[in-house]
Amino acid sequence: MMIVMREAATEEQVSAVVERVESVGAQAHVSEGEFVTVIGAIGDREHVAKLGLEGAPGVEQLVPIMKPYKLATAEYKRGERTVIDVEGRKLGGSHFAAIAGPCAVESRELMLESARGVRDAGAQLLRGGAYKPRSSPYSYQGLGEAGLRLLAEAREETGLPIVTELMDVRDLEAVAGVADVIQLGARNMQNYALLTELGRSGKPVLLKRGLSATLEELLLAAEYVLKEGNEDVILCERGIRTFETSYRFTLDLMAIPVLKELTHLPVIVDPSHATGRRDLVESLSLAAAGAGADGILVEVHSDPDRAVCDGPQQLRAEDFGGLLRRVEQVAEIAGKELAAAV
Repeated sequence: MMIVMREAATEEQVSAVVERVESVGAQAHVSEGEFVTVIGAIGDREHVAKLGLEGAPGVEQLVPIMKPYKLATAEYKRGERTVIDVEGRKLGGSHFAAIAGPCAVESRELMLESARGVRDAGAQLLRGGAYKPRSSPYSYQGLGEAGLRLLAEAREETGLPIVTELMDVRDLEAVAGVADVIQLGARNMQNYALLTELGRSGKPVLLKRGLSATLEELLLAAEYVLKEGNEDVILCERGIRTFETSYRFTLDLMAIPVLKELTHLPVIVDPSHATGRRDLVESLSLAAAGAGADGILVEVHSDPDRAVCDGPQQLRAEDFGGLLRRVEQVAEIAGKELAAAV
């Protein structure tokens, strides 16, 4: 249930409603908008229905939420979009951001070269995998904590906030100590224990859609993070598995406008993993911006021919700037402004 407070509701009235919600064993999630405060009451439906809050001091109206995802639904924000601020870089709402960097952290030299390249091209955040989920156990698995130290050095030199993936809850403390945004990959989208811990981490979460996941399943995965009090969730469409074999995955561009209807959360696109081919990345980045995406997540490497994993899909650093300028133009036509580099 969504409890909409009056515009003039006092802090005491809001606190009284929260206390009432929690008295029946439900969770109260408070969202303060520009004009009104909304309280999401999450718990046993019968208990919540018997709260008797109609006409309570400061309460404007009660709105039942029929969707299974209560906090991720667009209804919860009453038309407002979530905007996530990462060290001054904004993503969501009217803001468009580019996240770029190598697929994996491989060496100090290549990491710093790639970081400088994406910074100079105008990216707002730097990505790089210290831990790598691979289909084969014999493939490169990442440098682990040594990779995290290289990411920290790259942030120190370039000033770019770090996006990196978490695979195992045992590594949460180490990853959270470096990452400004923690990525949860497609293979872990329904790892509910990991989602719950990320909800308690206090770090923004970039949640990738699973290879065969529906949009409802993606939003329910986001709900696991949101219900723990972490409101900073970024959804990422990265391609889904279909019958087509001419390319790596099928990028579901229709998911962007549909998710915009269903949720208030930012939606970005990863064209690199969807295509598996660098020659297709630009066209799909442009299409994503035109469809209203809030950003792109692109793999960029200073020397992709030497990359230890996913080299064929990684853009060359010298080509990324031109692509980003063209994507910015399309994003602007779609009503976006590029998040400023600080």
